[in-house]
Amino acid sequence: MLAALLVVAFTVPASALENTFGGYWRTRMYQNRNFDGDGGTNTDWVRVDTRTRLYYTAKLNDNLKLVNKFEMDTIWGDNVTNAGLAGTGTYGDVGTDGIAIEVKNSYADFNVGPVNFLVGAQPFTLARGFIADEDAAGIKAIWKINDGLYLPFIWEHLNEGDSQLGAVSAYTGNKTRLDVDAYIFAPIIMLSKDIKINPYYVFLHSQDGLYFQTVAPAYGAKTFDNINGHIFGVDFDGKFGAASVWFTGIMQTGSAQLWAAAPPRTEVDLKGYLVALGGKFDLGKADIHGQAFLATGEKNALTDKEVNAFITTGSTYYYWAEILGHGIFDGQTVVGSNGFKVSNVQAVNVGATFKPMDKLSITADLWYARLDEDNAFGENKLGTEADLIISYKLVEGLTLDVVGAYLWAGDAVSVDGKNDTNPYEFGTRLSLSF
Repeated sequence: MLAALLVVAFTVPASALENTFGGYWRTRMYQNRNFDGDGGTNTDWVRVDTRTRLYYTAKLNDNLKLVNKFEMDTIWGDNVTNAGLAGTGTYGDVGTDGIAIEVKNSYADFNVGPVNFLVGAQPFTLARGFIADEDAAGIKAIWKINDGLYLPFIWEHLNEGDSQLGAVSAYTGNKTRLDVDAYIFAPIIMLSKDIKINPYYVFLHSQDGLYFQTVAPAYGAKTFDNINGHIFGVDFDGKFGAASVWFTGIMQTGSAQLWAAAPPRTEVDLKGYLVALGGKFDLGKADIHGQAFLATGEKNALTDKEVNAFITTGSTYYYWAEILGHGIFDGQTVVGSNGFKVSNVQAVNVGATFKPMDKLSITADLWYARLDEDNAFGENKLGTEADLIISYKLVEGLTLDVVGAYLWAGDAVSVDGKNDTNPYEFGTRLSLSF
């Protein structure tokens, strides 16, 4: 595909086609230790990985362009042929000749009157990532009323039943019932250049949720048969002089059916919700920032016919603390936490960033987190985490991040309900973009 696009780029007359190239590159060297909370070594990682993204946009005219993004990932020394080792078959092994090119985005971006359409594989972001912050296939139609009002209508196709390698619905053998879709209406209202309100409604639907990916970590991928979820929410962003604040509130209603080998299936009501609040105060060469959020957990193991946990999807990505919330080094999740799939958690943060010179910034954060509902061992304390990130621009465009994090873990960070060791991580990241 990339070769074909390049042929077009170099053969079409320059006057008829404007080509834009860009990209992103990073290499991370890091260690995760004691992520099982019990001193086992199976969760200790010492690794180096690299990600490269290449962007190519073909602009045919002012109303039409084709956007493509390609990605190449590898773990250094990764060898899929080593017995017993999980490998990806990428280009990090000896010989560096693995097949590792992925298509992240490929979509048409065009205008029809006041409506902007984006059709294809593209980024989807909603509710700061609490609902969606991931690439997926779908369609956006964004109607611009004026500079202060936009009306986006969105379809995100989360799962295609016909591609499930022979799997069929537990209902009738019809693969179409395995489809999972999100239909989104998310107006953007600019009250001023510093105040934005973004209400949204999501209809989450699947006739048979057998393959619904990560319907809240509290449940799993084979919990629900039929999903008709109604998600209502609002984001607020405001800047008031040196202070900026944000708020997100989400309520989930509707119904689902519990999976069973044969009818009848028990119907349950969706009752989860999330509230989050954050802000920053700018002090010139420093700032003070913080945030807090609550995402509900499951209270009664569905015996009350209510889904109390805030449900997440395969499109949900909200990064927070370095260890508990999948920060810069997001290869694995510490035991007991749901990571960036924010569900069944209460967390509060305070931190500060210092910029002693243009090329250097130092960010320190302190987090406290606990589960909203006790886990299987009757524990809820995740613990207190301290994070430190030092960023320095080595040369123009190239940044070095040095990261350290330590978690004074509670007993919820454990495989047996009794924490024995504290997780920690440290590492570096080189990154550039163009």
